[in-house]
Amino acid sequence: MFTDSRAQDLLAVVLGAFTALSPLWLTTNDNARWTLIVLGVLIAATGLIQMARASMSSADYAMGLFGVLLFISPWAMDFTAFRGASWTAWVVGVVTAVVAVAALPAMNERLHKMVPHH
Repeated sequence: MFTDSRAQDLLAVVLGAFTALSPLWLTTNDNARWTLIVLGVLIAATGLIQMARASMSSADYAMGLFGVLLFISPWAMDFTAFRGASWTAWVVGVVTAVVAVAALPAMNERLHKMVPHH
């Protein structure tokens, strides 16, 4: 899966950038716009940090937290009426959390052992 290439870091950067830029093409209110921008930048930043320092596992935990926060943000920040912004937050939030869990050192070790080596 992601174990050797750390492709999840690049994916996090792409997801974060997409989320941060999404208010440019989505209909939003102030709550949705700033939530998407701030959490998108934070997700992209954790991906960049992991690319620079792969041994820093705390960034994986932070990425997972930001993914969960993004997922619950449409309800917490009251922008569920804005369907595009809500779906962006839900989908990117879940994918970010899954990517972060897959990148955790313990999970990474398990996935590495599952992959047959030649």
